[in-house]
Amino acid sequence: MESGPAVFAGVVFALFGAGLLAWTAVRVGQRRPVAQDVSPVASAALAGLAGTACLVLGAWCLTRM
Repeated sequence: MESGPAVFAGVVFALFGAGLLAWTAVRVGQRRPVAQDVSPVASAALAGLAGTACLVLGAWCLTRM
């Protein structure tokens, strides 16, 4: 019974991380800003780091079943 919340959290983190990385890649590919009024390099790097962290956290949650 305890694996249900771990699966849910892992899937949510993985989907959010993948979506954030995909959105960031599209915005950078189009040479459009990732965040408004922020350095383009800093915002892309921070969004990429956050997306990667969410993917890692999702994978960790899924391995804890």
